[in-house]
Formats: sequence, C-alpha cells, structure tokens
Amino acid sequence: MDLSIVDLSPVPRGGTATDAYANTVEAAAQAERLGYSRFWVAEHHGMASTLAGTTPEVLLGHLAAETDSIRLGSGAVLLNHYSPFKVAEQFGALDGLAPGRIDAGLGRANGSPASDQALGTDRHVEDPDGDHAEKVEAVVNHLYDDYPDEHPYADLEIPRGSGDPPVPWVLGSSPSSATIAGELGLPYCFAGFIRPQFAVHSFEEYRESFRASPLAGGIDEPHGMVAVNAVCAETDEEAARLRAVAEATYKRMRRGEVGTRPTVEEAIDELGGVPEPTPATLGANEWPRAISGSPETISGLLDQLAERVGADEMMIQHVVGDHEDGLRSHELLAEGVGLV
Repeated sequence: MDLSIVDLSPVPRGGTATDAYANTVEAAAQAERLGYSRFWVAEHHGMASTLAGTTPEVLLGHLAAETDSIRLGSGAVLLNHYSPFKVAEQFGALDGLAPGRIDAGLGRANGSPASDQALGTDRHVEDPDGDHAEKVEAVVNHLYDDYPDEHPYADLEIPRGSGDPPVPWVLGSSPSSATIAGELGLPYCFAGFIRPQFAVHSFEEYRESFRASPLAGGIDEPHGMVAVNAVCAETDEEAARLRAVAEATYKRMRRGEVGTRPTVEEAIDELGGVPEPTPATLGANEWPRAISGSPETISGLLDQLAERVGADEMMIQHVVGDHEDGLRSHELLAEGVGLV
C-alpha cells in the first residue's frame, strides 16, 4: 500500500511555532526513512495557539532542504484565499528547490469571519464550485505554461525546476470537489476525517465524472487517495487510549471550542473513559471519524477503507497529545503495512 502523511504542525503544550515546525521537520525526515510516499502539510488560520501550519508554501521550502527523496506537498493550499498565478509561482519556486517531487494540493475552506476578512476573502461567491474549478484550472495552466497563444497570460512565466512540474491534486470532503477533480481529469484526495459519510458517494462521483484531462498536468485514468485520522500503538487498547485526544477534540469543535487540544488524560476524563478499540472489521456502512489499533489492526482497517472506495493510496492524519506518540505511531504504521 502506498501510504503518506499529512501534518498539521501542532504547537506543543507550553511551546511555540518554532517547536511545532521542528517537530514537523522531524516527522518528515522520519517519513522519508520509513518509506512513506508523500509528506504534506496543512493550512489553517486563526488557531495559532494550537496549529502553526498556516503557510504550506513557506514550510515546504524548509522541508525541501531537510529531505532528499520523499514527495512534498500541500494538504491543502486554500485556493479561495489566493490568486491562482501567485499559487503557481509559489509551487514553481518549490519545484526549483525540490525538482520533480512537489505536489500542489489545491483545496478551499472558509475559516472564521475575522480570518477570512483579514485574508481579503469574499465569503459570498455566487457560484463557489464554478469559481473553484476555474481557479484550479488556472493554477494548472500556469504550472504547465499551457495557456493558448492568444490568452492574456500566455507570456507569463513561473520559476521551474529541472524535473517534472508539480503534480496538481484536487482535495476536498464532498461530492462537489470530486466532480471538479473528475471533470478536470486530476488526481483526487478525499478528507475522510472531515465528512466520512460522503466518502463512498464522493469517489463514485469522481469516477462517474472523470474524463481524460484536457489540461497538460492531468491524467488519463482516475487516481484517488483517502486521508484518514489514524493512530497506531503496540496494542489495540493503547491505541484507543491515544485516540481519545482526537475524539475529545472533535466534541470540543462541535461545541464551538475551535483551536483547543486536550492531553490524553484530559480527553479520557471529558469522554468519561477510554474509547472502545476500533473493531478489526468495520460494518458495511461504517466509516469512523478516527480509527486506531495495533499495526496488524490498522493495516487491516486501511485495506478495508481503501477497498470500500477503490482508493489507490491512503494518507494518515492524526490528532495526538504528544509528538513522540505521533512519531511512534508512524513507525508502527509503516511496519503494519509493510513499508519497512
């Protein structure tokens, strides 16, 4: 199984963004050693006390200098906030720093009204799906210098490396993003930890709407990846204990407490006990928001979820209380799926 990681750059309790970025670098270097396929970093705004990952394009430049072979990318750069040309320039520059190993993960999301206003983002777009599709297509055309001669942007150039241009991905958590990916003929990554109930429908929509891409950076056949929240430990019971942080964090978010993360002990107390271990076999319509288990259990669960939607790759996101627990989880996951 091709397995990858998306990192949120969580700020350690009592720490700073400097600590968060150092941990992200350590996680990327470990992922490369263990044989993970990709290491992506996320973009969040207005949560600096808990998540320092606000600017993937900056952090990826540093990761390019700290790694040698693993693919690096954004999970995702939030395109609704930015100019497609500027995003293409950023990823072109990243390709110059790490030729042939950059993924341009393109998504969209609104944050708080204040953060969106500070970013200069219009929250009331008349046709948000059409606007996003146009922006994704524009990024790809800039990256691949694929505007026709008569287009006003035909003579614009961006920095380029010596390898293949960055690979564009459409990221999302709904069937509408799947349709955009399919109609543009681009790889698709579904965020299963956001709206898991839409996973099956989204992949069905992706394949039904897919057509061989007219874009220079497109693909001839559908290629999909699912990102899941997963944590691994030596036993199912210990992994469930670590998963308590993700479960409690989600409950806090539903109460409107955005940007907070409990310790394992606090999470267990808030949940009224340690969560039950994730069953080794999921029900036919069961897609948990977070999964946990031993290496053997997690490997089986990832196989089940990948088969359920026909995913070509899987990506791991986790919300854990301690950086060392996260590193150990990645190590055990790699063992479980046979990367090492």
